Amino acid sequence: MQNNTYDFGLVGLGVMGRNFILNVADNNYKAFGYDLDPDKVSSLIKEGGDISKVNASGDISTFVNALSLPRKIMLLVPAGKIVDAVIESLLPHLSANDIIIDGGNSFFTDTDRREAYLQSKGINFFGAGVSGGAEGARNGPSIMPGGSSKAYKEVQPIFEAVAAKFNGEPCVAYMGPKSAGNYVKMVHNGIEYGLMQLTAEFYDLLQKGGPLNNAELHEVYSEWNRGRLQSFLVEISAEIFEKEDPFGQGMLVDKILDKARQKGTGKWTSQNAMDIGIPIPTIDVSVSMREISALKQERMLAATRYDRGSINFPEKEKLITIAEKALYFAFILTYAQGMHQLKAASNEYGYELKLAGIAKIWRAGCIIRATLLEDIANAYEEDTGLTNLLLSPAFEEKIKNTAGAARELVTLAANNGIPMPGLFNSLSYFDAYTSARLPLNLIQAQRDYFGSHTYERTDREGIFHTDWS
Repeated sequence: MQNNTYDFGLVGLGVMGRNFILNVADNNYKAFGYDLDPDKVSSLIKEGGDISKVNASGDISTFVNALSLPRKIMLLVPAGKIVDAVIESLLPHLSANDIIIDGGNSFFTDTDRREAYLQSKGINFFGAGVSGGAEGARNGPSIMPGGSSKAYKEVQPIFEAVAAKFNGEPCVAYMGPKSAGNYVKMVHNGIEYGLMQLTAEFYDLLQKGGPLNNAELHEVYSEWNRGRLQSFLVEISAEIFEKEDPFGQGMLVDKILDKARQKGTGKWTSQNAMDIGIPIPTIDVSVSMREISALKQERMLAATRYDRGSINFPEKEKLITIAEKALYFAFILTYAQGMHQLKAASNEYGYELKLAGIAKIWRAGCIIRATLLEDIANAYEEDTGLTNLLLSPAFEEKIKNTAGAARELVTLAANNGIPMPGLFNSLSYFDAYTSARLPLNLIQAQRDYFGSHTYERTDREGIFHTDWS
């Protein structure tokens, strides 16, 4: 092996890392991997087949010296202290202007800190969100790079080659300065939480209210995926319903414990939305529902205490028709909340985000890819100052034509004791956002009453306080 001959380096040869580096090699860039686990190193070398195109080592000096200048090194390791540890292990071996790319789900403020630290060392650093799971990493993910535009241009040809393609366009674009890439990926994951919660709620409703069996659910979700609800999450849900249990009779989905885990990105999205004052209730409640799901023993006990009575729903075909419209409504509202957060964060943090471009790179490769994103991209192209999709003329009719179904389904679910907080919150958000007057005047009066917090008036300028007692 000659030194300085490989185009791209990757640290972390787990499933994502191994698939991503093989994708790089498939696109005619020579790639070199690094991992402390010798089994992962040998596995990559074996799968790569030709060490002149893809190679790996467990020795950091060998790894760094194999890369051409300026070195382009991507980290696909768990977020947190491990990223800092890998950076410190690399630093003694790097040269000025080398580039480190964090491809994990790092919290955006950590990216800002690392960029400033490495700039002081003469090293370029930027975060790049990568979505698509293991399959996407291998066959084409959606990539969201931010940070130094100059450093990104060095990597741009590689990223454009490996990214998913939509109508020939690579699903990668420069997001903006600083931690823009990691921030956009964080909100992508928040939207993902919301969409997953919604697809699960509608499964629950149809299963109990139809009642639809797994074969019927497969047909319904497959049909939805051929229409305006076409999306990766609806598609894989349809496939899940027809997977048989490998350990016995029945379908696998029925044997999976109803406790969902999370890695934190959904929670970060909710927390930051509160920090910058943007409401995202559908995403918020999707995080809460994973936390409620973890209370399995308490839920089982509580279920014995409260009887919901009999289930009373309309006939199957009518229920399916209402559900399709309501889910489309809720999908729009979830994307609207996430894009609203991105718009506000761009102003807050100086990211200079182009929302139409973000929607475009989400059209293929990523977990939240959906036909709906084409309409979203068009809406932000037509009005670059658009703050919320609810204010887009292109979405006005879509929402008007489906809001009634959402109300009908919310009523049915509430009357039958079926939890659908994602849909409930989507509808409540819509009703609140489209209300010219909310009852928060009473809250302001209460705050002034007990805490002298003052209030404003509708009929005159100024700040007022009243001695209420």
